[in-house]
Amino acid sequence: MWDYSEKVLELFYNPINQGTIDDPQEPDVAVVYGEVGSIACGDALRLHLKIQQSTDSILDARFQTFGCTSAIASSSALTEIIKGKTLDEALHITNQDIADFLGGLPEAKMHCSVMGQEALEAAIYKYRGIEVEHHEDDDGTLVCTCYGISEKKIRRAIAENRLTTVEQVTNYVKAGGGCGSCLADIEDILLDIQHSAESVKVAPTLTPEKEQSTQALPYPSTPLTNLQKITLIQQVIDTEVRPLLLADGGDVSLHDVEGDRVLVKLQGACGSCPSSTQTLKYAIEAKLKDLVLPSLIVEAI
Repeated sequence: MWDYSEKVLELFYNPINQGTIDDPQEPDVAVVYGEVGSIACGDALRLHLKIQQSTDSILDARFQTFGCTSAIASSSALTEIIKGKTLDEALHITNQDIADFLGGLPEAKMHCSVMGQEALEAAIYKYRGIEVEHHEDDDGTLVCTCYGISEKKIRRAIAENRLTTVEQVTNYVKAGGGCGSCLADIEDILLDIQHSAESVKVAPTLTPEKEQSTQALPYPSTPLTNLQKITLIQQVIDTEVRPLLLADGGDVSLHDVEGDRVLVKLQGACGSCPSSTQTLKYAIEAKLKDLVLPSLIVEAI
């Protein structure tokens, strides 16, 4: 038996906000859903949102989940957390917030809270015109073929949850939980991230309240390898740049790094915005110059 909290058991036996949301075809109201997982892989979640367009706020949220006790409880908890919040506020909700609402989850079940966070992002991306299949976590090298988990998704889980072992990665994103052939690759990713963190210190994730008072850390005293440079650029884009762009309905993904040229793809509102040049120079390039290397130049593809 898993050691579940009382809140987990309460929401499993009596889930709140289970079901779908019908589109009322009312002015100023939109209904959208995001889904993640696969029944073939054991867990699947479809999260439905009812959004007031004029205020960009979530009027209602419901879920349909196929999964275990933790999956159902996490989905139900998520709907309670996000109702009444703006989309910008909802995007700042982490899987740890879901677990905390439940009074904690067994570590082997943390992937259920991650699934809730991903479904929320998928629904908001869809509403804002950012196709789910273009979400950057779904791009890149596929590490775990059993569960379809990419290297970028693994790196994001490690960074956001400060994971240090292969077992923790499996608990959070299920990678390595199938045939096990990718366990060595996951360990290599962990070692690479740990090595990069030891070699170069990057400024911590900034909240709006702290951003004005936080100063940039010194640049590395030794030259970066290309792998270290790419890893740091991706980390800064994920933690410092994307949250700001997503708040305005845009997004960005790293396409390639050629020497000091950083090639990115602007998406959503940023892709068609007339001030996209300012976004490149001030929202992206300035951050990368400040936190990675002063010689970096950002260009859109």
